[in-house]
Order: sequence, then structure tokens, then C-alpha cells
Amino acid sequence: MSDTAQNSACWFEIAVSDLDAAKAFYGAVLQKNLTTDTAGPNPIAMLPFNDDTPGIGGHLYPGKPSRDGATIHLIVSDSLDAARERVISAGGSVESPDVQIPPGQFFYARDLDGNSIGLFKANA
Repeated sequence: MSDTAQNSACWFEIAVSDLDAAKAFYGAVLQKNLTTDTAGPNPIAMLPFNDDTPGIGGHLYPGKPSRDGATIHLIVSDSLDAARERVISAGGSVESPDVQIPPGQFFYARDLDGNSIGLFKANA
């Protein structure tokens, strides 16, 4: 494990039942135009963020909205297989196979309290 400081969180996602309505809502609340990205396995509405500055971005996606909160994606420094093993041995659960997206891949998991997390590995 490296001693170099690294952002742990890299992304968040909010499930919505109607993507167009959610784009309108968040666009009005944030006073921004949200764009739709169809490069991944599902269409997503990108929430505004600046790629050139450190920080965390996020998106809306069509899915089953959770009353438990949004999913936070966390960066892993080694393989997703190793991270999957750590989730299980620490008492969590793995909720999905690996999902390929243009910048890398991730899988969904649940922590000890049932919170949804995504564990992300960027493309090399």
C-alpha cells in the first residue's frame, strides 16, 4: 500500500425513475444544463464537474431509486478481484459482476450497514 495521499472517493451516482424529469429537476436546482452520455452500458445524465481540477463528479442514471441514499464509488489501488475478496472477508457483500465503463471498471458492493458502494479501478 502506498503512503501517497490519494482521493478515496471518485464518483457518485443517483438512481432516478425518470431520467428526463430528473435532468430537469437537477438542472433547475443547480442552474446548469445536464448532458446525456450514452458511452456506457446505460444512458446517464452528467452532473457538472471540472475534469481539470481535483474533485469528485457524479451522474444520474435510470434505475430503482433508493431510500437508503446514493452510491459512492471508491478507488482501489490493486485489482477488483482483490478488492472483492476484501469486501467479503470484512463482512460485506458483493452485489454485481464487474461493470465496464469507458474510464475503467467497477463492481457494486454493500458495507456492513447495507450502504451501496462501487469499487472502481481505472484503466491503465
